[in-house]
Amino acid sequence: MRSGASRRTPTLEDVAKAAGVSRATVSRVVNGITSVDPRIRTVVTRAIEDTGYIPNAAARTLVNRRSGTVALVISGSDGSADQIFRDPFFGRITGGVVRHLRSGGMHPTLMLADSDQARREAVDFVRRGNADGALLVSTHAGDSLPRLFVDAGIPAVLFARPAVPVPISFVDLDHEAGAALAADRLADLGCRRVVTIAGPADLPAANDRLSGFQRAMQRRGVPYVDVVRGNFTAESGEQAMTELLDAVPDADGVFAANDLMAVGALRVLHERGRSVPGDVALIGFDDSEPAQMARPRLTTVAQPVEEMAARMTDILLGQIATPAEKLTSVVFDPELIIRESA
Repeated sequence: MRSGASRRTPTLEDVAKAAGVSRATVSRVVNGITSVDPRIRTVVTRAIEDTGYIPNAAARTLVNRRSGTVALVISGSDGSADQIFRDPFFGRITGGVVRHLRSGGMHPTLMLADSDQARREAVDFVRRGNADGALLVSTHAGDSLPRLFVDAGIPAVLFARPAVPVPISFVDLDHEAGAALAADRLADLGCRRVVTIAGPADLPAANDRLSGFQRAMQRRGVPYVDVVRGNFTAESGEQAMTELLDAVPDADGVFAANDLMAVGALRVLHERGRSVPGDVALIGFDDSEPAQMARPRLTTVAQPVEEMAARMTDILLGQIATPAEKLTSVVFDPELIIRESA
């Protein structure tokens, strides 16, 4: 009897036997085919772990001409890298993508495209076969990245609808409905001197949140809301709240278009001696970690970022497996999370 016989390298057949499925089914799971039933995928994944099977990436690439890698491209304005890495929103997207890809044996490559040259390099990186497709996150309107990927014929999915029409699949949130939830909450609390800190004017999500909030307040009998725009940072929230209190010193309700700006607003309200929620009710948007760390903890509109990231990953894997698959969009529903600030 050979001493090394029990230590031979596990094969697809070993995994199939352990999972109680066919070799072909194991192969489909290993190659990231998304049409496999999730329950079967779980059984096969467990069998892979139990047997110690290691997919041969080089052989897999030769067979299906795929790298097993997906590019996650965050595209921002020049010099925006610092802001991107400070914002928990992007960390939540990245975490959602990484966890979902890992369950299917795929790997992400994170790329920051903060200039026109970097955006072209991202497209070239994928086009050369280093990745099978791309998940795109854009931080400004007029971004050329979605169009570059579409024109290159590369499978790609966008987080949030494009600011200008581009034939690309995307996932998004119903931002107007989310802002309306915030407006209704402030109105229910009896707030009448309401102000809002809106996001950048060149982002569709920011404009949707502003228009959704204004219209909902009008339906509740508040015809006009003072607005100051920020750029989704805590510092811009501080500046906006300072301007709003100077203009509306008796403000009794504030809606900030993201949690970081709400945290900045909270600092200014405390400095001005305004208690929250006693004097002023404050609501943010996103339900990110800063909302839970603030004191008082922020009432906020939640968007399921991790679930949205997983869904966009599924859409991309479907496009990779079936290049002729039709474009699609998935719009998620928001939820109001009530805490101490309103």
